[in-house]
Amino acid sequence: MIYVATVHWKSDRWLNRQQAYLQHHLPGEFRIYAWLNDLPAVPTDTFYYVNREPVADHATKLNRLADTICADSQREDDLLIFLDGDAFPIANLAPLLQQVLTATPLVAVQRLENHGDRQPHPCFCVTTVGCWRKIQGDWQAGYVWKNNDGQEVTDVGGNLLGRLTAAQIPWTPLRRTNRINLHPLFFGIYGEVIYHHGAGFRKGDSRAELAEFQHRARATLWSRLFPGWTRRRLIAEYLRRMEQNHALSEQVFASIESNWEFYQQFTGVPSAAAVACLSRRRRF
Repeated sequence: MIYVATVHWKSDRWLNRQQAYLQHHLPGEFRIYAWLNDLPAVPTDTFYYVNREPVADHATKLNRLADTICADSQREDDLLIFLDGDAFPIANLAPLLQQVLTATPLVAVQRLENHGDRQPHPCFCVTTVGCWRKIQGDWQAGYVWKNNDGQEVTDVGGNLLGRLTAAQIPWTPLRRTNRINLHPLFFGIYGEVIYHHGAGFRKGDSRAELAEFQHRARATLWSRLFPGWTRRRLIAEYLRRMEQNHALSEQVFASIESNWEFYQQFTGVPSAAAVACLSRRRRF
């Protein structure tokens, strides 16, 4: 059995798309366990399990969904997939899932592009129920690593990295494989098989860009001579960038709505291949 744990927050816009891609690319039977916050009108007949409790912390939701799945599962080799609400597979997952059972017991997105994040990221992670039980999997932040500036940081997935490290359990990172980048962090293709929109439930802020602006604030002569003026100017510029990110996000979402193979704009599929795909194009 394949169990999918996903979280959707204050918007149902990703539900149909995520489920359509799962049905198309997941081999065999699967069950979706969903945490739906502030979505009282969403029907639940397409989910195996739904939790609507008003929990804010993302890691807590994932951990509790995993606990429920582990309680329901009867086999150690059942597959457990964590998937952000704005993420889904864009290719057949059978080879990747087989790898979890034969090579390394956990595969997950690793967003090095997010200022050097080393930890498994919950936008996509697959392991076995047995492995999750063995390491007492935990998505909370806590375990630290050094970012691109050499600073010690932690984030969601930190404790999972720590437990894998302590148990000396190898894992396979899925890294960004975009050939075309509209944004350095958002609209990511990972391992050629997973799409993650990024900030699909937010307004376009990103920690990587915040670090960029903080670095500029420290590095310029103007910042040392006129710290208050520089700070206000950079804050205004950062807010404009967030507005631009949000507008770009809406444009990409529109392409997701209309084109089953929208991701070709990031994979750099040659035009001849793109034309050949037209006959297979699906719409939601």
